[in-house]
Amino acid sequence: MSAKPLIPPTNPPEIVDSHCHLDFPDFNGELPDIIARAKSMGVARMVTICTRIVNLPKVQAISAAYPEVFYAAGIHPMSVTEQPLVSVADLVEFAKDPRMVGIGETGLDYHYTPESKGIQQESLRTHIEAAQETGLPLIIHARDADEDMAAILTEGFRARPYYCVMHCFSSGPALAKAALDLGFYLSMSGIAAFPKSQELRDIFSAAPVDRILLETDSPYLAPPPYRGKRNEPAYTYFTAKVGAEVFGLSEDAFAAQTTANFDRLFTRAARKAKAA
Repeated sequence: MSAKPLIPPTNPPEIVDSHCHLDFPDFNGELPDIIARAKSMGVARMVTICTRIVNLPKVQAISAAYPEVFYAAGIHPMSVTEQPLVSVADLVEFAKDPRMVGIGETGLDYHYTPESKGIQQESLRTHIEAAQETGLPLIIHARDADEDMAAILTEGFRARPYYCVMHCFSSGPALAKAALDLGFYLSMSGIAAFPKSQELRDIFSAAPVDRILLETDSPYLAPPPYRGKRNEPAYTYFTAKVGAEVFGLSEDAFAAQTTANFDRLFTRAARKAKAA
């Protein structure tokens, strides 16, 4: 069955896809159309995430080619055994590029790769130090590792404060509280729009709305009405509609709030947008 045709709304509110993977082969040869569709749905800016340092040149080239696309760089926790770990010095050097706006994604994944938890923790601490050094926000992936994640993030923050977003947040209320208590942000993906995700929506609704971001994590996790299909930045619009309902806000108000939140966290992207 083909995907439902995308019909852009009239004058959609401006939103940001704070986490996507435009360098993935799912989008090969389609980026002009992907970005055009995103803009037609109100997605004015995107952050594409490098998950393996070997792919950084491709990610940088995408960001250089499209003014709407910024990028972040790091090693995904599920990839830490595939190549030598990146160093703090390397991440700081990469961050000299003004189009790089975040550190990561990094984090812990004990669901798919529990055998590498020690290396994952080492890599996470490296990325935390790079975020501390650069002032760029840390982008965290967490799965089935809530206790260790909260402990390591808190330990690092107490040593030297830094900024952070819990990307594609789908963990439990304890990790949400730990992150929010540190002043971090929770990012709402298509998972929050799934019919069976009421517990997750309850966690979001209990959070301050000025600490919420939007994302797709595309090509994964498409929200309804595209669930099961390839996700893309344009579909941030559908998660934003659900988010507005969760927080009891109009779509315009929720879009404006989450965009302001993005600009507060991703200050480098905000400065670039103002200068454009």
